[in-house]
Amino acid sequence: MTTTEPLLDVRDVAVHFPIKRGLVLDRTVGHVYAVDGVSLRIERGETYGLVGESGCGKSTLGRAILRLEDPTSGQIVFDGTDIASLKGEELRRRRRRFQMVFQDPLSSLDPRQSVESLLLEGLKAHGLSKGPEADDARLRELVEQVGLPASSLRRYPHEFSGGQRQRIGIARALCVEPDLIVADEPVSALDVSVQAQVLNLLGRLQGELGLTYLVIAHDLAVVRHVSDRIGVMYLGGIVEEAPSQALYDDPQHPYTRALLSAVPVPDPELEDRRERILLTGDLPSPAAPPPGCRFHTRCPWRQETRCDDERPELRVIEGAAQGHRVACHFAEDIRDGRIRPHRVEAVASDDVLAASSAPDLPGSVTEVLGR
Repeated sequence: MTTTEPLLDVRDVAVHFPIKRGLVLDRTVGHVYAVDGVSLRIERGETYGLVGESGCGKSTLGRAILRLEDPTSGQIVFDGTDIASLKGEELRRRRRRFQMVFQDPLSSLDPRQSVESLLLEGLKAHGLSKGPEADDARLRELVEQVGLPASSLRRYPHEFSGGQRQRIGIARALCVEPDLIVADEPVSALDVSVQAQVLNLLGRLQGELGLTYLVIAHDLAVVRHVSDRIGVMYLGGIVEEAPSQALYDDPQHPYTRALLSAVPVPDPELEDRRERILLTGDLPSPAAPPPGCRFHTRCPWRQETRCDDERPELRVIEGAAQGHRVACHFAEDIRDGRIRPHRVEAVASDDVLAASSAPDLPGSVTEVLGR
């Protein structure tokens, strides 16, 4: 009997970091809205790609799904259980089923531990150790699965190249037999020639082990290569979600159209003819997001009637592919040419400037702004 329930169901999740001020008694004077009302579903065996520019909150969302950050509100339903409400030992037991592959393969590995020790630690922590001989066989199988020789077990992280270290990180995630792997920029720190090898490895492992992936990236080419569905994130929320091919063939949201127009095309004639959308201004501060549609301060199709004061919900629009959802009030009018683009003037917001120049922002807020 097959189930129609998704493996992961994220429901209206928010992650807000307090901004505190005061010398003796800290008081909260505001929040960084790193993630603000995100909902998505990932089916079993699917690869879901999450893209967006730096500071949009995609890494914070991935960490919240794994409970490395505590969500401020919302539900994170993993295989029927809301893990956002779990604590202590019950959460630790559940963590075996969802693991993470980090962006920087060197800093994510303990330099004082050999590869064997790194992998064995996961087996012992989750009660999967079956004795020295069985464990040794399991570790050899793991490193061979990710394309490394068995002799790698005796070596330390600094003795490997960047691509090899990322393979070790993948092996560490696989050692506890997870169902979901969140890969946060898994190839951005690697050479281009190595990126394809790691991506092909992830695809092969998914086919062999039935894994489900959430791939977080800013490289649209990487996401297109590996993803079944893609969500585009902007300033704490998802603005468009669609099957991979449909998103690239027929983007509906102005922000997605701008992102794709920046991707180079290896055809000089087509490159010269195609539309380019140049966004004016910088990403607003998550500490002072604009009211209404978060993208309206940079949108060439902005309308004064609803964009400035009403935040759009993700919705299916008429004529789009199945599963194609857009958070834009005027997506149909833009697509059909009833609304024409206009020039956008870069206007500095006093609230944004005040938030970004505040001298006492805590380190955690600075870190969030860089994600």
